[in-house]
Order: sequence, then structure tokens, then C-alpha cells
Amino acid sequence: MPVPDVSSHSLSDLTSLQERRIVVTGGGRGLGKAIVARLAEAGARVLVGDADASSAKAAAAELAHTHQVDVVGVEMDVTDSDSVRGVADLAAERWGGLDAWVNNAGIYPSVPIAQMDDATWDKVFAVNARGVLAGTREAARIMSASDRGGVIVNVASTAAFRGSAPGLAAYVGSKHAVRGLTRQSALELAPHGIRVLGVAPSYVPTEGNQLAAAGAPVQEDSVPLMMTSPVGRIGTPDDIARVVFFCVSDLSAFMTGSTLLADGGTTA
Repeated sequence: MPVPDVSSHSLSDLTSLQERRIVVTGGGRGLGKAIVARLAEAGARVLVGDADASSAKAAAAELAHTHQVDVVGVEMDVTDSDSVRGVADLAAERWGGLDAWVNNAGIYPSVPIAQMDDATWDKVFAVNARGVLAGTREAARIMSASDRGGVIVNVASTAAFRGSAPGLAAYVGSKHAVRGLTRQSALELAPHGIRVLGVAPSYVPTEGNQLAAAGAPVQEDSVPLMMTSPVGRIGTPDDIARVVFFCVSDLSAFMTGSTLLADGGTTA
């Protein structure tokens, strides 16, 4: 099923997500919440999945009120295939299908390689890599049953292109896996009209990564590098959310398989 040619559509049509049906994992706070906010602003109906049910429901209630669209928050564990399947089925039952799925949930504990235990490594990969597989699989199941296709967006990291700060071996490995899965999924799902794109942010201040950074061993020269970029400032969650919005919208209709760097030029 070919992706439609939208060349004749107006910019307002290309940027509208009116009535689109979208799931965002890890959407209760931080980057995920910023993504949900932009999608809802454009008219999308969004199911916010998060391991913290209270955060998911609070974010959903706030954004539903702000943007006057259907936003629902639910508890979701991306390491549990049944949980992911349940969220996909809930979206399909509530709205009749799915148009986009954003795999955003991720963790980033800091453990040096010499001290890395199997349990920590496996947990990071279970959330950051297998969680993306589970979301992709369930989104594809729902989307391929319709004649509308869809879009899957995987939030990776600049760590998918290079090494990172000491202690992040599991995180870097998992994000390289996400980038590879994005490319392979794009190839396999293209016949169903499903596009798959990645977004690779550099460091942006969110509740989660600030807590992680506070407990991590930090080299003296790493903090200035994280807090600067060639464009002269650090990124914000909304900087990344706008790139995810571009991927979900029809502006990117001829794109699949790419992972877009949203890093202020730090990976140049």
C-alpha cells in the first residue's frame, strides 16, 4: 500500500493532526509530555501511557482541558508485552484504529562497564530496546489491519550515533539498537503503508535525566559539553517535541527509515 502523495495539500492540511489517533509511551512527564502537548495542540487524540499511572492521568487531564481534545492517561509497562498489547487494543477500541505510535519511554542508569551487572544491562535493554520492539509490533498489528497505514516514531538519542558519558554503556548500546530497529522496521512495514522514523535528541533538561545526572559520576569537562551547543543554547523538551510532530505529520510523508538528529549541532 503506497504512502499517499500529499503534494497538492495545503500547509495547514499537512500540519493538522485533526482526529489522528496516537499512542505516546512514557508520556506522563518530561519529553513525553511535551510531545503529547504538541500532538494534542494539532488536534490529535492521544493515549498517554506511562509506568506511573498518576503522572499519565494528570498529564492527560491537563492537556485534554488545554486543547479540548480526547487525551487519556493509562498505566503502561513497556517491558510487559501484555501491557503494551492492552494499550494498543484500548486505543483501537476507543477510536477505531491507530494512526501513529511514539516509542518514547526510556531509562538511563549510570554504571561503569567494569561494574555492570547482567540485571542492569537487561533492564535497560528491556525498556529502551525491547519496549520499542513491543510498541512497534502492536502498532503495526493495528495499523496493518486498516487501509490508512500509519507512522511509528522512535525516540532514540545522539547516543545512537556515538559514545556518551562514562557509565552509559547500556544506554548507548540500547539506543544503537533503536536506530537499527528503526531502519529494519521501515523496510518491513513499508508494504503496509507504515512509515518508521527516529528522533535523536541531545541532552535536554527533564525531571528524569536531571535526577539521573545528579546520581551519576560526572567528569569535570562533561558538564560544559552537555550544556552548550553550536547553536548557542541547550535544547528544551519542546525543541524535540516539534521534531516528533514533524515526523508524525504529513510534512514527512516521503520519509521512512531515517533517524533525525535534534541536537543543536553537537553531533556534527
